[in-house]
Amino acid sequence: MEHFTVSLGGRYSFLNEGGRAPYLETYLPFNLTEMHREQDRRPTILLLPGGAYRFCSQREAEPIALNYLPAGFNVVILWYSCKPHRHPVQLIEVASAMETLYENAEAWNVDTEKIAIMGFSAGGHLAAHYTNRFDCDDVRKMFPDSKPVNAAILGYPVITGDPDHRTYAHTNSFKNLLGCEELSDADAAAFSCERMVTERTPPTFLWCTRTDASVSVMNSLMYAEALATHGVPFSLHVYPAGRHGLATVDPQTDPPEKLADGAALAHAWLEESIKWLDFTFGK
Repeated sequence: MEHFTVSLGGRYSFLNEGGRAPYLETYLPFNLTEMHREQDRRPTILLLPGGAYRFCSQREAEPIALNYLPAGFNVVILWYSCKPHRHPVQLIEVASAMETLYENAEAWNVDTEKIAIMGFSAGGHLAAHYTNRFDCDDVRKMFPDSKPVNAAILGYPVITGDPDHRTYAHTNSFKNLLGCEELSDADAAAFSCERMVTERTPPTFLWCTRTDASVSVMNSLMYAEALATHGVPFSLHVYPAGRHGLATVDPQTDPPEKLADGAALAHAWLEESIKWLDFTFGK
């Protein structure tokens, strides 16, 4: 396996403005020459950790990535800019990560028709946002040929700020993203990802727990409803118990008390998401 980091600002200098320093952390399994796989291209996961747009969680980075390498995936983690850096910085950084994957497709053995974006909590919001708005004006100003993803995996994602459903919104994520003390109805609606879904939204895997007290299960349910309304394939997994931020749902990322009372059942999301990706990508 090759493991290295890539400074996005080294390729796109404007990404370093304002003290930002986004970078990619790559995990690339070797293509075994003994098996004559030198030219094989792999499905690739672009991973966005959560952290309420305040930080990028370590627990939702490498521990997640290492589960996908044995299944034949490249994994590239985007350590994106957080508070005090505001929208649209984060979308632009995701676009730069996609450009980098395409530019290095041959060297990194990336199958550009099988790129999945994966995000957790606020990283799930960013993943869903990019999935549906990869070609918005803010992105296209910097990357005129910005690239779509082919699938999305969203773990306990922040989705809605809908003013009609404020009790379901994780308002701190939106405040950190937008730099406001109070979230206006207009911003809440504009940044609600369930309102962004269209027929071109790619297949999506969602998972969360019913008892998540930080990001309500309704976020995933509302997004799934929007996907169903627009005829987008999806797989929704709501596990019966567990606090927010379970990540791998095992001792690698969770203390024992966090896995009690049925929460450990949610560990199944890892295997289920791999099966779903294999099905979705026709592997």
